[in-house]
Amino acid sequence: MEAISLIVRSIFVDNMIFAYFLGMCSFLAVSKDVKTAMGLGIAVTFVLVITLPINYLLENYVLKAGALAWLGDDFANVDLSVFSLLIFIAIIASFTQIVEMVIERFSPALYSSLGIFLPLIAVNCAILGGSLFMQQREFPNIGMATAYGFGSGIGWLLAIVGMAAIREKLEYSNVPKPLKGLGIAFIITALMALGFMSFAGIDM
Repeated sequence: MEAISLIVRSIFVDNMIFAYFLGMCSFLAVSKDVKTAMGLGIAVTFVLVITLPINYLLENYVLKAGALAWLGDDFANVDLSVFSLLIFIAIIASFTQIVEMVIERFSPALYSSLGIFLPLIAVNCAILGGSLFMQQREFPNIGMATAYGFGSGIGWLLAIVGMAAIREKLEYSNVPKPLKGLGIAFIITALMALGFMSFAGIDM
């Protein structure tokens, strides 16, 4: 039940886009077409679900102060937390490369439409933010860390697909010329963020 509550909260209350505005560059650039947005959202979710538990294990059994105590008393005071950011990025970059190769192999059209933003998943603020929030929140077990990664990914997917659907409709709307493109996209993002703020009142 606690894991379900965490997933729901990660999707609606602590949404990576609308609560923290993480991953905005790819969110705004790729949210012009629903199919492309869906592909990127699934890729981001996959990378989050895989990398966050791995980074959780590294954080708790290798990196943080005292994590190496299982090797013996000589390692009880070792603190490798200074390397956390580098290790997290290396893990994320490795799995991003795998995702990129899989998409290129099985969906060349999606690979082409995502362009430079597919390899940039490696430095997507939402994915790195997930690992850093995991580090900050000190989840009790790997299951909760995985649930948080899944919820955060679904929340990001929901945000970018919703934005893409709205922007597709805007193609047939009479948007003032100065606001066309990124201008109206920023306004819509702000309005969607206000809508998602209402979920903060949910008691979970």
